[in-house]
Amino acid sequence: MNEQVKWRFRRIVEETAATMSGIGYMVHTADDATEAARLLYTLIPEGSTVGLGGSVTLADMGVPEALRAGPWKLIDRYRTASWEETMARYREALDADIFVTGTNAITRAGQLVDMDSSGNRVAATIFGPRRVIVVAGANKVVDDLEGAFRRIREIAPMNCRRLGHKTPCAASGRCGDCMIPERMCNYVGIVNHGMKEAGRFHVILVAEALGF
Repeated sequence: MNEQVKWRFRRIVEETAATMSGIGYMVHTADDATEAARLLYTLIPEGSTVGLGGSVTLADMGVPEALRAGPWKLIDRYRTASWEETMARYREALDADIFVTGTNAITRAGQLVDMDSSGNRVAATIFGPRRVIVVAGANKVVDDLEGAFRRIREIAPMNCRRLGHKTPCAASGRCGDCMIPERMCNYVGIVNHGMKEAGRFHVILVAEALGF
């Protein structure tokens, strides 16, 4: 990575970590994805049931494979035979000990902003699992909520193509604010701070560009 880009990412992580630590999140920082993965596994007690939010960041880090092989019980949303079984895994994850996920955006005020097609990630982040661990690259940090929603619109076409959703944006590459069931943008969640349940939110901020 270019030296100046790395410097900028480190500064973003440092500033965002300070903000989020001040409003109730348990914040951890990592210089790269390898360090972030090692840190993540130390935050999951052995024997825990673990749910996953759909995340390119976690997939690129090899997190699903590591959780399958490790001393945990993974509620495996990726190994199902039908949509009904997938939905059952989503519901099961709402009662997990740990929910591990990425995020679409983090504002400089420390808000976590996510938009889902099915709503399982938004729901589990807000309520249910005893602990939520969010892994995010510095590229996810935006100035404000307006920037967060702009970012979500920009990445939605890539997510639709990744998941095989037959949306207009998957063909055009541009958000057309479609109104069809397969759209990525059916449900939105905003976490303003981590103060409601002390210790529930752990955020790993990584000084790299991760995910979309």
